[in-house]
Amino acid sequence: MRSVTHAGLTLGFLALAACGPGARTNGVFGPSPALPAPHHGLIPTVKFAKPVGWPPGRTPIAADGLKAQAYAVGLAHPRWLYVLPNGDVLVAETNGPPPPPAKGFRGFAEKIVMGMVGAEVPSANRITLLRGLKADGSAESRSVFLKGLHSPFGMALIGDQLFIADTDAVLRFPYQTGETQITAPGVKVADLPGGPIDHHWTKNLIASPDGRTLYVTVGSNSNVGENGIAAEVGRAAIWALDPATGKARIFASGLRNPNGLDFEPVTGALWTAVNERDELGDDLVPDYMTSVKDGAFYGWPYSYWGGHVDSRVKPQRPDLVARAIAPDYALGGHTASLGLVFYRGSGLPAKYVGSALVGQHGSWNRSVLAGYKVVFVPFAAGRPAGPPQDFLTGFLDDKGQAMGRPVGVAVDKTGAVLVADDVGDAVWRVSAR
Repeated sequence: MRSVTHAGLTLGFLALAACGPGARTNGVFGPSPALPAPHHGLIPTVKFAKPVGWPPGRTPIAADGLKAQAYAVGLAHPRWLYVLPNGDVLVAETNGPPPPPAKGFRGFAEKIVMGMVGAEVPSANRITLLRGLKADGSAESRSVFLKGLHSPFGMALIGDQLFIADTDAVLRFPYQTGETQITAPGVKVADLPGGPIDHHWTKNLIASPDGRTLYVTVGSNSNVGENGIAAEVGRAAIWALDPATGKARIFASGLRNPNGLDFEPVTGALWTAVNERDELGDDLVPDYMTSVKDGAFYGWPYSYWGGHVDSRVKPQRPDLVARAIAPDYALGGHTASLGLVFYRGSGLPAKYVGSALVGQHGSWNRSVLAGYKVVFVPFAAGRPAGPPQDFLTGFLDDKGQAMGRPVGVAVDKTGAVLVADDVGDAVWRVSAR
């Protein structure tokens, strides 16, 4: 009887929550977005695309002049990608560790919603290797490369050492070019903030060009600090980690949930894609990508987009708000922009060279769905030089259901773009026609 009551309450919550403030369909984009006033509602907006998977023969829709093919299907919640120097592709088949029991009605409802959008499947805790290319665009072979991990995500190779970011640690494994499996145990390089809450569990990493530093993303432990500031120590930040000694420091902070990392090819600056806070309205706060400056503070949780104060956070920190740097480029409200890679290949038309490709996982808390696609943002002289344009779409069917949700984005050795799809359990390959 209790479960029936909770189910009824949850359905009521979802029905009410779908009636949020009116959304501007195009969202908020660009280097100087016009931000609307915050909306503080009694019940947060909830609207999601039900995950249904891909019908046989159906694929995402690539932009003009491009084609999309299935590079691998039947994977287990593939989230992130890494291309090795020899062309082998590593896929993190992963999800977050089991969360602690939900507290209160809001926690219970949020858990239900996460299950409905396909975010509660068990983690395979492995990395799979895909090799080669068949005539139909699929991989020639597949093998389990690493297993027994703990919600793995980011991957980076430095010399003959492969670094893996589990949800609570960075590990190091010996690697030999061409091997299809690593059986040697991993060596812990450094601990990362993990459970028991581990609100944002994904930890990405990238090696500096000289191999002396690993930059590691650590998301916040809450939406806006509601679990207490003590729970946020070391979080909402990008770390700089010495892979030789394990010594780490905070490189940049105030980044609610940074995910994608890449170096802009003209300036060499580190850029990241960041998921911003919820429950301020359909277009607040826009997710963004930004260059990352050493020692910079980007506002979370006390402010957003520079000095826009978030009144929900107690106590306030005007001293930190005064330091807050506005991000470089807004990517739309609640698009869940996760993947980020600058296109350095030569396999696609020239307009893509140097542009930023962004995997947008898709909203679940906006009255008009946003994201559910891969976009590219043109760059010139190291800076964004135009509005985002569709690169890979068609992840929603005509009923607004999610056949897939794009996450990680990478460029393979041929110059094609690979996209991890954790709802469609696939990796898509986008190449020139």
